[in-house]
Amino acid sequence: MQNKIQSAPTIIYPESDGKPMAETDVHRKLMMDFIQMLEDHFQYENDVYVSGNLLMYYQEGDPRKSISPDVFVVFGVKKKLRNTFLTWEEANTPDFVLEVASPSTYRHDIGRKKELYATVLGVKEYYIYDPLGQVVPSFSGYRLIDGEYQDIELVDDRLPSVVLGLELGECEGKLRLYNPNIGQWMQSLQEEVRTVRERAEEEANARKSAEELAEKEANARKSAEAELAKALAEIERLQSESTD
Repeated sequence: MQNKIQSAPTIIYPESDGKPMAETDVHRKLMMDFIQMLEDHFQYENDVYVSGNLLMYYQEGDPRKSISPDVFVVFGVKKKLRNTFLTWEEANTPDFVLEVASPSTYRHDIGRKKELYATVLGVKEYYIYDPLGQVVPSFSGYRLIDGEYQDIELVDDRLPSVVLGLELGECEGKLRLYNPNIGQWMQSLQEEVRTVRERAEEEANARKSAEELAEKEANARKSAEAELAKALAEIERLQSESTD
């Protein structure tokens, strides 16, 4: 009897771990804002991939070896939509990772994840931020030096990212990115829309004020011309009477 040749079982790498994107609206919004700001900043660079809350598998053949960074940036890989990130199929692993922490995740963020990012994935810069300030420290950054994470020191109350060429810090109570090249804080999409709307309203109000002023000036000229015409007519009448 001839033995049947069986194919190796197909290994499935799930696209979801069944966990919610974030614990609170504050955490979720921060993640989405950061991803959007970074996507905008690197939109013209085709070899910079920005993502977050995406399952990343780091050992081929073992779907249990996965992690899902809240926000991450990978340089040297194609900018495209992905269902999962398989490190063995990509040209690089994340260079930047931000974890949005809470009391229930902080121990994991500062422990297992930090070790994994340093020793397995080689993440060059790792940041942890608690938007609700429930853990201490609520904001920290680490840079990989000789295979180990070293603390990133605050400069002007911001943590400079050599990888991104940007700085992370709080602006009006929210974690934001600061661009030192132009000396400005980067805005989220909602903030940009609000700024554009406010600027449009200011311009509309300025135009309205200018139109109202022009109308007042025109009315004033008409009134002055009418008064002048009336005065000239009165002078002519008086002159006419004096010659009679």
